[in-house]
Amino acid sequence: MRSLWRAPIVARHFHRVIYFVLVVVTTLFTLSLLSVAIQDDGISLLELVLLLLYAILMFWISGSFWTAAIGFARLMLRRNRDGAHVSDAAITEHPGREGSDFKVALVMPVYNEDPARVFAGLRAMHTSLVETGRETGFEIFVLSDTRDPDTWIQEEMLWRRWVEELGQPARLFYRNRAENTARKSGNLADFCRNWGGRYRYMIVLDADSIMSGETMIEMVRRMEADPHLALLQVPPVAVNRSSFFARMLQFAGSLYGRMFAAGLSFWQQNTANFWGHNAILRVRPFADHCGLPKLPGNEPFGGDILSHDFVEAALLARAGWKVQLADDLGGSYEEIPPTLIDYAKRDRRWCQGNLQHARLILARGFKSLSRIHFAMGVMSYAASPLWLLFLIATGVEAYFISLKVPVYFFGHNMLPIWPESYVVEMTTVLMVTLAILFLPKVLALILLARDRNEARRFGGLPKASLSVLIESLLSVLLAPVLMLFQSKFVAAILLRTTVGWPAQQRGDHQTGFGEAVRAHGLHTLIAFAVGYIAYVHVPDFFWWFTPVLAGLALSIPISILTSRTSLGLLAKNAGIFLTPAETEEPRVLRLLDEQQASPLTPACAIASMKPLWTKAMMQPCAYALHDSLLRDEPYSRRRRHVLEGLVFQLQDEGVDSLSMQEQRALIAHREGLHLLHTRLWAVADAPMSSI
Repeated sequence: MRSLWRAPIVARHFHRVIYFVLVVVTTLFTLSLLSVAIQDDGISLLELVLLLLYAILMFWISGSFWTAAIGFARLMLRRNRDGAHVSDAAITEHPGREGSDFKVALVMPVYNEDPARVFAGLRAMHTSLVETGRETGFEIFVLSDTRDPDTWIQEEMLWRRWVEELGQPARLFYRNRAENTARKSGNLADFCRNWGGRYRYMIVLDADSIMSGETMIEMVRRMEADPHLALLQVPPVAVNRSSFFARMLQFAGSLYGRMFAAGLSFWQQNTANFWGHNAILRVRPFADHCGLPKLPGNEPFGGDILSHDFVEAALLARAGWKVQLADDLGGSYEEIPPTLIDYAKRDRRWCQGNLQHARLILARGFKSLSRIHFAMGVMSYAASPLWLLFLIATGVEAYFISLKVPVYFFGHNMLPIWPESYVVEMTTVLMVTLAILFLPKVLALILLARDRNEARRFGGLPKASLSVLIESLLSVLLAPVLMLFQSKFVAAILLRTTVGWPAQQRGDHQTGFGEAVRAHGLHTLIAFAVGYIAYVHVPDFFWWFTPVLAGLALSIPISILTSRTSLGLLAKNAGIFLTPAETEEPRVLRLLDEQQASPLTPACAIASMKPLWTKAMMQPCAYALHDSLLRDEPYSRRRRHVLEGLVFQLQDEGVDSLSMQEQRALIAHREGLHLLHTRLWAVADAPMSSI
């Protein structure tokens, strides 16, 4: 009993030592297996490259494996101790005391998002807060960086309608930045400069974030309980998508995610990471320490720091503040891309930002664990080209081995001497690697087997096991496709190609045949070309390589089929890929469904008119609303002439003749807006019909 009691104490004080020793030992063990399997009369240069690549990759996947394994152990111990998992309903304590003298800002930065979905999510969260009886301590900010004029006007009208319905304009704010400098990090910095002094905490959201009122209150309570805690990250669970691909990811995130979060929390402790949303931050230290400089040089490695969240967490830790991951806290949700191609496009956006972290790993002042976070951010995308290089090197090595002519008789020996075979050793390496990759899935099922109620929420243990099997098979097929996508992204960035920051596809839609061919046609050609070469020249290697080739060869039909919502709903009806959010839908998600079913009616009642921004200039209500939200800025005569020219162009040639930047310029400042409004009202003849 004493040894059992001491084990958690040892783990608590030596958490990082335990974790990294396990990772290093596992890496060395697997590396020794491969070394034994390939060495023959010493190690060639190519074999040395193979060992180096394998060591890096095994260190990466061993880290993931032990994170999951430690998370598994923690969840087992937590269940044995508490008898149940922490759930949304288990949170009952209130933040602070009655009559607290501080406010919490609920901050949602948006960039060309669907305004109806943005406000539906915010209204659902607000209603959830109201149901807790603690909503007066929270104020809501919509921080818009939207560039599209129609979307901008619609945001304003939905905000105004909600203010009218709420009857509390002092608790709901909207702002559109004139320039979206530094993207989301600049948006948050602008909030901190202009309004941050009013708030002790801010809860940062994405446009697709959903959090329950109980969770937000518990986040504040934990911040109040620890004055040295600057950032508390709550792991979000993916929900609300219907395509087969998205439902597969939702299932995997729900089942495996809690295990990985528990493992991350174990070894990160008070130097955890920030994921950019679904987190609460203490405003003063964030404002004092998290101002992000521009990196020297040009994009893609210079300029604004794109993946700002890792850096902000590191800056807080460097300043002595705690950054924690609340792995035991639920009620936090997000929505994910609906298709494989959209998923890859999101990766394309994130890739450049993560690779920038390579410049920060050795920067002065950061804690060692923050440097590891930066390296992990880089490795999350560098792993794909490294796997590609490893596969290429393996194929080349197999080809050279196939060229060797075996010699059976040496000297005066009468009996043949058979060449050594390393099939057993290579099979062992493969089996150990696959075990490290797939054992976390088995551990997740063991957790379900220990908890009947949790298993029921996943559709029952048999259906959950079948879902894990299907998800594992599809993951094997999708892995080489994602490997080539990410390798292409990394190569493009290394060649100094910038990515920009386009709006993300969030709603369900389906991949067409043409789109699939454009995205995966090269993957298919590579599969058949490499398969043919391997089959002709290295037939033994070909059969080992078939899982990779199959995923690439089938990428077009897989991409099309997994994007289908009909297939996703069919799987749901069959009990495949069920998640707790579907079997027992949380209250806040039901509120979101209600808001989306009965959306806000935009103020001024012109939402159906297209293009909206020009119609708004003709409608006094919309014009007055937009005018009231603009800032006064001095205008030069040259600028005024440019605006007059744009107005004449609009009248003479129509809206389509103006670029989005020119459209925005007309309505972004009061003087241009007034000029546009008066000219449009003054002209009532035929040219107006083109607007």
